[in-house]
Amino acid sequence: MEQGTMHNRRQFISRIGACALFATVPGAFAEELVRTPRQTEGPFYPDKLPLDTDNDLLIINDSINPALGEVTWLNGRILDSRGEPIRGATVEIWQVDHNGVYLHAGSDSHSKRDKHFQGFGRFLTGSTGEYLFRTIKPVPYPGRTPHIHFAVKAKGQKAFTTQCYVQGEPQNERDGILRNIRNEKARKSVIVPFAPMKSSRIGELTARFDIVLGVTPEA
Repeated sequence: MEQGTMHNRRQFISRIGACALFATVPGAFAEELVRTPRQTEGPFYPDKLPLDTDNDLLIINDSINPALGEVTWLNGRILDSRGEPIRGATVEIWQVDHNGVYLHAGSDSHSKRDKHFQGFGRFLTGSTGEYLFRTIKPVPYPGRTPHIHFAVKAKGQKAFTTQCYVQGEPQNERDGILRNIRNEKARKSVIVPFAPMKSSRIGELTARFDIVLGVTPEA
């Protein structure tokens, strides 16, 4: 493995601990929780999963060529309706690359896909319900505002799909799928800030997206 890649991996592992500090107290604000609205999976779940499906979407396996785009540390918790963490949930994300192309043969401009962008990642939650991905800030493509697809698979439950949106994007007001969430609180719950990471010297961003499911964790 190249030295630069090893350094990047060590940085990534250290950031996992740093992002965990953002975790909230389980159940402390359950009365304020808004159940995350279910949204369409869409037609572009990867038709062929990459060999590397970890939670670092910027580096495929041990490549030394990172993906293009604004580096974003995306984290959050998977919670039940009482605010309790859900352990052992599989969190999947997928999104377009910097050129607006999905990891799917049917995606527009497929020939322009950034082959250094993983496009899909998985994370298994622990006792705190926390997940973490290193990815890029989503970009728009024709007909859609920037977004990241999520699928959460909790034990004994049907897969839950939703989408995460970027706060302040002008296209949010015109996006049909986002506007289809009629409840204002529910709609706002899937729109989050992608803010500069104060500790970053290279302009990285951070975003937090908690997902509240209507399930009760097993004892």
